[in-house]
Amino acid sequence: MSSAPAAPATPAAPANPRSRVITASLVGTTIEFYDFYVYATAAVLVFPILFFPTGNDTTALLSSFAVFGAAMVARPIGAVVFGHFGDRFGRKATLVASLLTMGIATFLIGCLPTFGQIGWWAALLLLVLRLFQGFALGGEWSGAAL
Repeated sequence: MSSAPAAPATPAAPANPRSRVITASLVGTTIEFYDFYVYATAAVLVFPILFFPTGNDTTALLSSFAVFGAAMVARPIGAVVFGHFGDRFGRKATLVASLLTMGIATFLIGCLPTFGQIGWWAALLLLVLRLFQGFALGGEWSGAAL
């Protein structure tokens, strides 16, 4: 047996914080853009029938895409607002807030009653929730920027 003392254990190297931020941003961005993709698919296949039954298929489809476009208009507003709060309270907190906003709005869109149940209120609620989604996507984009 050797009488030499054992080498002290070296602590494990801490995880690279930059790679954690990049991974978290990638996951958040992927989830939020997936939500937009799901809406775009539903805008063609389902929403003209459920939320905009005007009798004219073209008008119903264009109305569905107009609601999709409204979310794009809300993105820069979300970027400004969440960017401001990111500077004040930290990007991590605002990134989490934007992800929660997107998730809650997406869930509520799934719970919406249709035109046949509450009339034009269904389309109005869809528009409001899409504006929240666009707002959240703008906030996530500014919060995840490295």
